[in-house]
Amino acid sequence: MNNSNYRAFDPFNYTCSEALLLPIISEATWSPGVRAFLYILALLWCFLAVAIIADIFMCSIEKITSKTRKIRIADSSIPEGYKEIEVKVWNDTVANLSLLALGTSAPEILLSVIEIVGNNFKAGDLGPGTIVGSAAFNLLVISAICIMSIPGGDVRRISNMKVFAVTAFSCIFAYVWLIIVLVGISPGKIEIWEAFLTLLFFPLLIIIAFIAEKDFCMKKKPPRNDSGFVGISLNGASNKYTVNDTENARALEGNPEEQEALDQSYSGRASIYKIAKDLAMVEDLPEDEAAKIAAKKVVEHQHHDRGWYRINAIRNMSGGKKLIPKVLNTFDELYNRVQLPEEERDEAAVTKRFDHSEGGTKPVIEFTASAVAVLENEGKVRIGIRRSGKIDVPVSVRVETINGTALEGSDYKAFDEVVSFAANELLRQVYIEIVDDFEWEPDEFFFVKLAPVPSKDQDFALGNLAICQVTIINDDEPGTLDFAKPSVIAKESSRRIRIPVQRLSGADGHVSVTWRTKDMTAFDGKDFEGGEGELKFDNGETSKSIDLVLFPSNKPERDDSFQVELLETTGGAKLGRLTKTVVTIVNDEEFNGLVSRIVNMTFGNLDGLALEDSTYVSQFKNAMNVNGGDIEGATFVDYLLHFLTFVWKIIFAFIPPVHILGGWPTFVISLGMIGFLTALIGDLASLFGCLIGLEDSITAITLVALGTSMPDTFASKTAAIMERNADSSVGNVTGSNSVNVFLGLGIPWVIASIYWHTKGLPFDVPVGSLVFSVILYTIAAVIALSILVIRRNVKFLGNAELGGPTAGKITCGVIFITLWVLYVLFSALQAKKVINVQI
Repeated sequence: MNNSNYRAFDPFNYTCSEALLLPIISEATWSPGVRAFLYILALLWCFLAVAIIADIFMCSIEKITSKTRKIRIADSSIPEGYKEIEVKVWNDTVANLSLLALGTSAPEILLSVIEIVGNNFKAGDLGPGTIVGSAAFNLLVISAICIMSIPGGDVRRISNMKVFAVTAFSCIFAYVWLIIVLVGISPGKIEIWEAFLTLLFFPLLIIIAFIAEKDFCMKKKPPRNDSGFVGISLNGASNKYTVNDTENARALEGNPEEQEALDQSYSGRASIYKIAKDLAMVEDLPEDEAAKIAAKKVVEHQHHDRGWYRINAIRNMSGGKKLIPKVLNTFDELYNRVQLPEEERDEAAVTKRFDHSEGGTKPVIEFTASAVAVLENEGKVRIGIRRSGKIDVPVSVRVETINGTALEGSDYKAFDEVVSFAANELLRQVYIEIVDDFEWEPDEFFFVKLAPVPSKDQDFALGNLAICQVTIINDDEPGTLDFAKPSVIAKESSRRIRIPVQRLSGADGHVSVTWRTKDMTAFDGKDFEGGEGELKFDNGETSKSIDLVLFPSNKPERDDSFQVELLETTGGAKLGRLTKTVVTIVNDEEFNGLVSRIVNMTFGNLDGLALEDSTYVSQFKNAMNVNGGDIEGATFVDYLLHFLTFVWKIIFAFIPPVHILGGWPTFVISLGMIGFLTALIGDLASLFGCLIGLEDSITAITLVALGTSMPDTFASKTAAIMERNADSSVGNVTGSNSVNVFLGLGIPWVIASIYWHTKGLPFDVPVGSLVFSVILYTIAAVIALSILVIRRNVKFLGNAELGGPTAGKITCGVIFITLWVLYVLFSALQAKKVINVQI
């Protein structure tokens, strides 16, 4: 055989077989379609793995940046003469642009570094392309989602415009700098000083943003009087301090961090207590569910940084322990109904009764009301009788009248009959005749009573309302008006007190009476909402009430009183004997005990929502259980995601907990793990692109950019909805985009330029489609940022960066997404040489 006509088969040298770590085994005999399918599955699986390890990485960063120090504040009200509060060591702006930006951008930065090192210090397309592609996706798509996700016409504005202006300028300048370096100064090459300058722009950005936040070198503004507290303020008040804390407020006017710390220490407790009191008023709400709702409301209304939202998004993507408690919609709606003004709530209230039906096995008969009133000239009174419990059998009951001050014969006609209910009949009515005379006499009453009918064939029970009082009202006079009681006890938990005013000795015509409150030990505006008013009675009306709102108090023992007085009448009515009544507001011990239990359980739930795990045991427990062990709140999607990520969770559970040495060991090890996974992602993306005929630059700006940006997408959307401003959603996108360039290209450029300088050769960076992609991004970024500025200053668009009128926000969102689609389309056409723009 002539071997010259045959090429030797090499199982390790075949199409799409060259990468840094992959393939592990020879795939020479596999079909390209099977390989491409397996690679895309592995790529998506690795995206989930990077998200999970990024969760741990962000927790370590949170631990590092949340380090606090104690400061002493003068306070003459306590024996020591001062109080200690904790303030953050890290400035929020510095933390956001340094470690937190590194945490969110770590995959892109490490991908660029690993690619250039693994490629023998030669520039590649995947790393730089991913950085530019992620920047475009973040600024255009994530911003569009945030703009459109704000519900109900609400808006979110950037609060710190100076810092946003710095980061917005830097996210444009960073990419303009790339164009200048790659095309202008040294075309196709990167010199050492250019690489170092690119890297030095990163600390320079942090310094400038810090100066902008602190107003250094700028005219100082007088201290604002608004509260820095982000959360649920007690009674809607905006005061930052209690009366005893006025001096402390003055002492902290020049230090925003210390002000925020003091705000949180006071307002946080007040918020939980107020929510717990609201929840305790909801009937049929279990205590554990009430505590979950309280924890959910506190978490939703607290300020969170960018890292918290990213960790929350990652855990939602992986079926991990949630940072926002899962609450059943039914119970959540009960709480939301209590928050509405009373006139907007449902009038129907559920009254807890003893179950006379013995679980629905017996019929129960009772009156529909315990008392009725009738005008003497009406001639008859209607009495309603209802049946509940077991309703599918016939039942009979005796109805009879009993004398009171009204006598049968002279005031009403006696009634003694058996009333029968057919099967499934729920309501019957009886009519009792009233004797109308032409003589004036005081109001009189008699009783109607239910009694069982002796029978072997029926077994039923009488309900709570087995006796009904009927009052015959004399209609020949306008009557007298006075209070029903000389004193009224109001429980603090009732929120509203109804003080009954009765109309006696007549109900003819329209009458009214004026009233006013008088402070005693309870004060108008502090303990109750008092004042004066007029109570009107229509013809025939005999009872009305003065409704007053009660304000909550944190007093352990409450015994506060105020007086209500009737003043002048109209329509011929006269004042009766009781023209004054005293209302006493007291504690509700049972209610207070319930509130205390809810508060304690809420604090327990909040402790369970801590970002980090304190021990290896808790780490493995959370890793092995869906939702971190919260089985009741787990959905099918949570179980599916937990199953897909189970292996990664177990592997990452071996990383040291973040409480060890301030989180630094966790930081270093998880960063190394991200680097390893990023190398895998780079290989998988390159090989997949090779198999389906896509250049690395196209794969980078689409598949890899989207995969690494998914956690940021969900995090930004949640932050846009939950935060009261846009800083944690859109505001941080600009900073992240510039950090990607300064670190993601600065670090590998410094390494590679030094390496080639030692060999006496230049570091070549082919312009290719990269510069074209950067130019497209820069144009789109200028348009997008201009739209955000316009939105802030145009009323039709809501005068805010996010939200506003539906038409405006949808239009802006569509424009942003269209810009991204055009960016991807033209970048891909340039890479495929369908178009050839010479730069």
